[in-house]
Amino acid sequence: MTTKLISAWYSNAKWVWCLFPLTFVFWLLSSTRRFLFRTGLFASNEASIPVIVVGNIGVGGNGKTPLVLALISTLRNKGYTLAVLSRGYGGSQTNFPCLVDKNDSAALVGDEPALISKRAPCIVVIDPVRARGVKFIEQNTAANVIICDDGLQHYAMKRDVEICVLDKRGVGNGYLLPMGPLREGVWRLKTVDALVHNIGFSAHKKSSKANFDSVMTAFEMRLQPSCWVNVNTQEKKSLAEFAVNVKRAGENTVFTALAGIGDPKRFFDTLENMQLKLDRTISFADHHQFTQDDLPTNGWVLMTEKDAVKCMGFIHKNAWYLRIDATIDDDFYTLIEDRIQAKSQLLVKKRAITPRQ
Repeated sequence: MTTKLISAWYSNAKWVWCLFPLTFVFWLLSSTRRFLFRTGLFASNEASIPVIVVGNIGVGGNGKTPLVLALISTLRNKGYTLAVLSRGYGGSQTNFPCLVDKNDSAALVGDEPALISKRAPCIVVIDPVRARGVKFIEQNTAANVIICDDGLQHYAMKRDVEICVLDKRGVGNGYLLPMGPLREGVWRLKTVDALVHNIGFSAHKKSSKANFDSVMTAFEMRLQPSCWVNVNTQEKKSLAEFAVNVKRAGENTVFTALAGIGDPKRFFDTLENMQLKLDRTISFADHHQFTQDDLPTNGWVLMTEKDAVKCMGFIHKNAWYLRIDATIDDDFYTLIEDRIQAKSQLLVKKRAITPRQ
C-alpha cells in the first residue's frame, strides 16, 4: 500500500471514490464468506480450550502486541498456561504449524512472534491457517488458554473472546478496502466482547467509553515507557540513566529515530515527549524487513522493540530500543477471566454428557 493511499484513508480525501468498484467487490466477497460461516456451510472449528482473539477491523498496526503481552503477564500470574498463535507475517518459514523458539529470527518467524517469544514466558506457534494452529496447540502443548494475535476475520476458528483494538486514528474514513482501511464495517464493533482504545502515551484522559458505551464494553489502554535496551547486548538502562547518557554523548552526536510500524509518528512523538533530541527520523512500512543499507552507520539509533528484533546482529553498538508496557483497567481482565471460566465450565458439562466410546 502506498503512503498516498494510507494518507487518503485518514484525511477523508474524495478521490478514493475512484476505487468504489473494487470496494464493492471486496464487500461482496467478504459478506458472502461471513454468511457461509454463519450458516454452517463453511466449517468453523471449536477448540477444547478457551480462545481469545486480539485483532482489529482495519489494516496496519494499532497496539495489538503490547496488549497481547499484557494479557500474557496478567493471565500467567493467575495460573493459566498460555499459548500465542500468530500468522507469522513477514517470516520465511514455510512449514506449518511451527513452534517458535526464542532464538528464532524475525526473518524466519515474523517480527511479532519473535518479539513475543523473546520477551514473554509462553508458547508461541505460527500458522496462517489459524484453525490448524489451534489444533496443533491442543494436541502438542500444555496450554489451557490460547491468545490469537490478530485473526478477527478468521471465522474458520471459533473463539470465546473477541477483543478489538483501535488507536487514535480510529476507523479512518470508515470505508472498506481499498477505499478505506477497513477489512470489516464499523458494525463489527458492536459484536466484539471488548473494544480497547489505545490512547498511547497521552497524559490527558480521552475516554473511549464516552464514545462507545452505547454499543460495546470499552476500555482505555495506555502505553508506558519501561526502559531502554541495547539491540545487540540486551543491556538495560532505566529511562533516567539513559537520559544522562544522552547528555554525556554531547551535542555533536547524531540521534536517529526509525520505525517500521503501523504509525511511525506515534513513536517519534513519544521520543520528543521524553525530551530526546532527534536529528533525523526515518519511517518504513509496517513489517519492513531491515537490511544494513537501511540503518545509519554512525551516531545513536533509537527504535521500537518490534523493529529491533529484525536488526539484531547487524546494527552498530549504539542502537537502542524502547521497551513499553501496556496498562489497562482491572475490569478488562475481570471480563476476560469471566469469559475463560464460562468456556471452561461449558466444556466440563459437555464432557460430562458425552457418552464414552
